Amino acid sequence: MTRSERRREKKKYEKDFAAFCKIMRQYFPKFIEWLRELKDPRNFWTYETEVMLMTVIMKNICSISSMQKMTDEFLEDGCVKNLCRILGVQPHEFLPHYVTLNEFLSRLDTAELECLRKRMICALLRKRKFEDARFLGKYWLVIFDATGLFHFSERHCPHCLKKVMNRGTAEEKEIYYHHVLEAKLVLGDGFVVSIGTEFIENENEDVSKNDCETKAFKRLAERLKKEYPRLPVCVLADSLYASEPVFEKCIRDNGWHILLRYKEGSIPSIAEEYRNIADMGEAEELDRQIAREYPRKGKVKEKQHMEWVPEIDYRGYKLTLLALEIEAETEKTGKKAAKTFQWLTDLAVTGKNAGEFAGTGRKRWQIENEGFNIQKNIRYDIQHANSRDYNAMKCHYLLTQIADILLQLYEKSSLGLREAKNGIKKISSDLLKSLGEPLTGEDILFITAHSYVKTVT
Repeated sequence: MTRSERRREKKKYEKDFAAFCKIMRQYFPKFIEWLRELKDPRNFWTYETEVMLMTVIMKNICSISSMQKMTDEFLEDGCVKNLCRILGVQPHEFLPHYVTLNEFLSRLDTAELECLRKRMICALLRKRKFEDARFLGKYWLVIFDATGLFHFSERHCPHCLKKVMNRGTAEEKEIYYHHVLEAKLVLGDGFVVSIGTEFIENENEDVSKNDCETKAFKRLAERLKKEYPRLPVCVLADSLYASEPVFEKCIRDNGWHILLRYKEGSIPSIAEEYRNIADMGEAEELDRQIAREYPRKGKVKEKQHMEWVPEIDYRGYKLTLLALEIEAETEKTGKKAAKTFQWLTDLAVTGKNAGEFAGTGRKRWQIENEGFNIQKNIRYDIQHANSRDYNAMKCHYLLTQIADILLQLYEKSSLGLREAKNGIKKISSDLLKSLGEPLTGEDILFITAHSYVKTVT
């Protein structure tokens, strides 16, 4: 597509902020009502709850790195008028200052934001637009993984995790940090959204042992089962999760299925039985060749050899160990590379679906690529605390996950953006610029067409 054609496509399909609002209304017609219904922790207020929350959401949408910078960027009269008009409230002179927002978030119950996210996820699932993302045509893939958020040289709060560096040396020192465990729902290739969050935190500063990812997984899995009791789930996770407590929680307690990365050190007895059966020539096998297209590498040809042994018994759980060996050759450079992967699953692997198992198992990287990598390094800077108050820090993180759902829907649903192939940062900067430009009557008609919206003129 030429630059002229790309410009025409953008003008035809995109009105930036207006287009974003339209997509938001189409998927979540009552989103503003949901914001309004959240329990307000304040006794007296100048700004409505929906104004407070949407200001922070738009900070993330526009990829603004800090709260102070947000206050500066949103000083534009157009930003204030547009946001108030979309929210259906009487115009304010300014949007809330970052100090006001952080005081509000320090008192807001994080459960209110988790409830908002649940409403959004349920609305997406009810629309049935993402059914093709189901694994084996039936199961929703949920990827679990943890990441670090904030680090401090001194104790930040009673919930800090603690680590001693260079123990026993002259450089020995204590560091304090916060981690989080995320559950991400896969809605399609490159479309991964937060469905659950569990903060890895100590109950108080006197605990003898840090909270950990394994304990957090148990808490999060229990909560997700209560929130989505009938959702057919297949859990994707790294080799840390290949353990009996995880099998018990997923398979026995929750009725979920698993597809976990496996390393021989995790459960040696499974690897031993697999090798014994494979050495006898009784393992099932499949070979195939596929070609993948990568933005930088170009076309890559892969020779894949799959081998699996079904129904390996491990303490009453019947598991299949699937191994994948890949020989890849890049057409441009002629470079060759070899990789090996292994997974454990309680689902039946056959010659017809082995390729889907292998391809799906490799999707675990999506939580790091489309999830944490973008959120840390490209768009949201989730490692920036935004507030010194711990509750406000958690609220900021949850609002980032909510904003990410909205922004991904905007990017995936907008034909003009797909055709123009704009970069991630360019999309956010265009939205910030558009937010400051006055909405016209035509824009309001564009937003409200086939969707519910309440506006104040």
